[in-house]
Formats: sequence, C-alpha cells, structure tokens
Amino acid sequence: MTQKEAVLARERPSVSPFLAKWKEHGELAAAIFSGVLILAGWLLERQYSGSAHIWLYLLAFVIGGYAKAKEGIEETIAEKTLNVELLMVFAAIGSAVIGYWAEGAALIFIFSLSGALETYTMNKSKREISSLLELQPEEAVLLVNGNETRVGVSALAEGDVILVKPGERVPADGVIAKGNTAIDQSAITGESIPVEKNVQDEVFAGTVNVNGSVAVKVTKKSSETLFQKILVMVQSAQSEKSPSQQFIERFEGTYVKGVLGAVALMLFLPHFLLGWSWGETFYRAMVLMVVASPCALVASIMPATLSAISNGARNGLLFKGGVHLEQLSKAGVIAFDKTGTLTKGTPEVTDVLIRDGLAEESFYRAVLSLEKQSNHPLAKAIVKHIEEKHGHLKADWIAAKEQSGFGVSAELEGDSWKIGRAELAGKEEAAAFLQSRNANFAEEGKTVVYIRDNQGIAGVLALKDVLRPETAAAIRELKKLGIRTVMLTGDSEETARAIAAEAGVDRYIAGCLPEDKVNEMKKLEKEFGTAAMIGDGINDAPALASASIGIAMGEGTDAALETADIVLMKNELSKLTKAISISKRMNGIVKQNVIFSLAVICLLICSNFLQVLGLPVGVIGHEGSTILVILNGLRLLR
Repeated sequence: MTQKEAVLARERPSVSPFLAKWKEHGELAAAIFSGVLILAGWLLERQYSGSAHIWLYLLAFVIGGYAKAKEGIEETIAEKTLNVELLMVFAAIGSAVIGYWAEGAALIFIFSLSGALETYTMNKSKREISSLLELQPEEAVLLVNGNETRVGVSALAEGDVILVKPGERVPADGVIAKGNTAIDQSAITGESIPVEKNVQDEVFAGTVNVNGSVAVKVTKKSSETLFQKILVMVQSAQSEKSPSQQFIERFEGTYVKGVLGAVALMLFLPHFLLGWSWGETFYRAMVLMVVASPCALVASIMPATLSAISNGARNGLLFKGGVHLEQLSKAGVIAFDKTGTLTKGTPEVTDVLIRDGLAEESFYRAVLSLEKQSNHPLAKAIVKHIEEKHGHLKADWIAAKEQSGFGVSAELEGDSWKIGRAELAGKEEAAAFLQSRNANFAEEGKTVVYIRDNQGIAGVLALKDVLRPETAAAIRELKKLGIRTVMLTGDSEETARAIAAEAGVDRYIAGCLPEDKVNEMKKLEKEFGTAAMIGDGINDAPALASASIGIAMGEGTDAALETADIVLMKNELSKLTKAISISKRMNGIVKQNVIFSLAVICLLICSNFLQVLGLPVGVIGHEGSTILVILNGLRLLR
C-alpha cells in the first residue's frame, strides 16, 4: 500500500456514502433531533396532564446522550479515570431523579450540541488533509522512446520522464526537461500568481500546469515528494497536543473526582449544618454537579489549536504540533542562517568594471566562452548574467584549462585569457586596478573575479549572494514585535558584516561551523529564554534541533524539513510574522477561553450556594459557556 493509499484508508471511511455522511454529521443530527423532542415534550406537558411528555424527554436523553455516554464509558475503561462526559450523564440522570426531566434533557441537548461543534472542528482539520489528497494525481503519462504510457504515480522512479499537459496537475517532483509553461503553485507555497518555469526549473507534485505541455524528469519517488511530506506534517500536527492541552487533560480526571466528592458532601452536610430540607439539599447537589463540570475549560484549547493549524496550512505555514504553535509567540530572539535564508543562496553579478578602451562586446564574449567551460557556481552565475544582459552573444568553443581553486585560462583569437582569483590574474595589478576605480568590493561582502588578457587586467566582475527581496522588511517587522534578530553564518567577517548591515539584524556571528551554531543557540536561550532558529541546509539541522523552535524554509534540504518544528512552505520570510501572529492570536484566545470558563464556573457555584440559581439557568449558563468558548476558538479558521 502506498503512503497516499494508507492516508486515504485512514481519512476516508470504507462504507456507503450515506453511512459516511451519517458518521460525519450524525452527532449534530442526533443533537438537533433531541432538541426537537424536548420542544415537543415541553409543549405536550403544558397542554395535557399525564406522563406522556416524560417519554419524549426520555427519548431525547437516549438520542442526544448516546454518543457522549459511549465516549465517556469507553474512555473511562481505557484510561481508568473519570471524565467530564460521565459527569454530565450523572448530572442529567440526577436531574431526572428529582423530577426535572426537561432540565436534564436540555442539559443533554446542549452538551451534545457543544460536542458536535468540537467534532466539526476536528473534521475541519481532517478536511484540510482530504482536500490536499485530492490534489495528488493517481496516474502519470510516462514517456519511453517517444511513446506515451499511462502508469500509476507510485510506479514512477527517479530519472523517468513524464508528460504534463495544460490544465493537468504535476504527478511527481521533478525538473522540466523540455518545454516551458506557467505553474500554479498555490497548493504548495500559497502563491496566488502562477510562476514561469523553463528547462531545469523545479516543479512540485500537486501543482497545476497552466498553459504549456512540458516533459518533466522525475527527481523523487512519490513517497518522498514535498507534497507527501506536507501530508505527514499536517497529520502529526493534528495528533500532537500543546502543553496547555496536556495539562487540562491531566487536570480533568482529578477535577471530576473532586466535583463528585463535593456533590457527595453536598447531599448531606447542608441539611445538617444549614437546616436545608432534604429536597432542597438534593436539588442543590444536582445543580452543583451541573455547574461545576469543566466542559468549557476542557474545550478551551483544542478547537482553537486545530483551527490555528488549519489556518496556517492554508497560508503556507506548517506547524508540526500545538506545542510549537504555542511556543512561537514566546520567542525573544530568532537566529537566521545566511545562505538560502536571508539571502537567495545563489551568487549574482552586481558590478562589472572593464578596462578603458576595451570593446565591451569583446570582453563579454571572451568571458562567456571561458566560463561556459566551467561548472563552478560563480562561473554559472557569470554565464547567466551575460546571457540575460547580452543574449545575442554566442560563446566560442575553446579548450579551456582549469586550475582548481584559482580559475580557468584559454587561448582565444590569438590572445591569452585568464579568469579567476587575484593570484591567477596578478595580485598587484589586480589591487591597482580596483584602487584606480575606488572599488571596495571586499568590504561590501562581494566576491571578486578578475579577467586578464595579453595587455593586463581586462576587467573585474563582483558577485554577491544577494538578500531576498523581503528580508529587510521581515527583519523590521520582527523588531516592531520586540524580537531580537541574530545572523549565524560560516562566511568571513567582511561578508557577514556587510550582509548583516544590509539585512538590519541586531547582531551577527561569522565563521560558524554546524557545532558552533548549536553552541550559539544554547547561549541565546540562556540570554533570551525561548529562542527560534530558521535555516534551510543540512548544516542547519543540528541547530534547528537544539533550538526551542526550529523553523525551516520550505525549499530547503530534507534534513532541515524533517528536523524543524515549523516549515515556511513558500521561501518567504514575511510568512514568519504571519506565523507569529497566528501563535499570538491562538494564545490570546486560549487565555480568554480559560479565564471566561473559570469565571462562569465560579459564578454559578457561588449562586448555587446562595440558593438563587435554578437548575434551568445553571444548565443554560454552563453549557452556553461551553458553546461560546468553542465558537471563540473557531474564529482562528478565518
């Protein structure tokens, strides 16, 4: 069974469509039907004497309370502890025993309605996965010797070439081998505008080919695609509970036992100590059982957490659990890797200086011809720059000699050309050339490539791993939130200083090896408490693991993605402030819910002791507060 099939088996019931719908909406339907029965019983009680209305109330008990009673009994047997579901069943039965059938039935109705709302929240999060599953094609068109064959996606292997036509979804991660098109990547990165893709550009499974047929070379198996990783991350996030939720669940069992103990005392003590009648004593004990139940408190956190995770998934933010979502807003400092995180991760030509009197076209043609022979990242960046700026130029085929670590040299039209470090071009001449042009590229964090011909230094190219367009703005936003920013990089002091100044980070640490980044994160945690780290490379994985919160760029390495607690699916640092905003909103709503639910419980308990609270008002106050905290949590879906 493939990973997708396994997920489908878990998420989609193997029953008829009718039963599947009933399973999803049955709890809500049962709650509504019990409400109809209660209304009918109440009308019958006022129109006719006799006990016919009691049968309607009893039916409402059974239909509305079955799901929660079953859940409470199964959980008690499995975990050997009492829970709020059983407490509410006891309260409803107690109300019926003293003749308050309508109030007991109303308690069951509102309790089942609040349970249906909580189930809706759970199903909403599951539907996020189901909607993702629909994006993954089942089949692909495999190209073999020019022939098209339709095969299952799970049968694709690395190196296979598949055909993707306009309007179709890309079946697997890969690179475009032939053709060009625009790809709608909104399902993966959240980008609303299709992205232009050409040969060698990367495409992801689940994205949509908008307007051109392309041949795609598969680079990952179906079980290892970015799409499948998203599914696994979202699933694990649903099952992982935040520290607050874990505390509430541990507290629930003890609290329920305490309430039952208080009810037991309430059944006798007020009669002997306060002179209440036995009827009043028993009535107040039943009211206490209703109003002291922690239903609202228990529902304060989980719906809000699941709603926040769903909201993040829609915005290209994957939280691997409520614990990380809860922690993020507490971060006092965020450490950034430089290459691929603050910067684009690939060098770009920023400056070109050419010797006076040398024809620009001759210079660029010579550089293009030599650098075409090299696979060095700087050479590729130079070739890309010349082809973009001077697309009409054609490289001459030449026999270039590469000196590892220094550069390349070759003969071209009778001239001897060298491209590379200052040592290859002539250190003293290179320094004099830069000085004559007042160029301080090293101080600006740029890498300098020198070009020499028979007459001396022909020119200079300066390259730099430039900042992402959104980096400076994202750092400013973090500072407004009171979060300190630190850059950890393995680059030299000069490069680190230049990039740090351009990005606007508060401090930087240069020359960091992977273990150095781990040690720096430990120092930051001691200084600021909760410290987050964001990176994209294999060398960042140890620091991501050691940080209070590890954040990975979505297009980073597998090691970074698997180690991190939060993933920015679109490589945009602006998403970081969105993640913090969701975390703060969630924590704020959870606090509102907890304070509100505790306040309502205290108010209702005090009113009951003062004998001013009736059972009907107690039922409405208690269950109404539960519904309100669930609805408050659902606001995070927006």
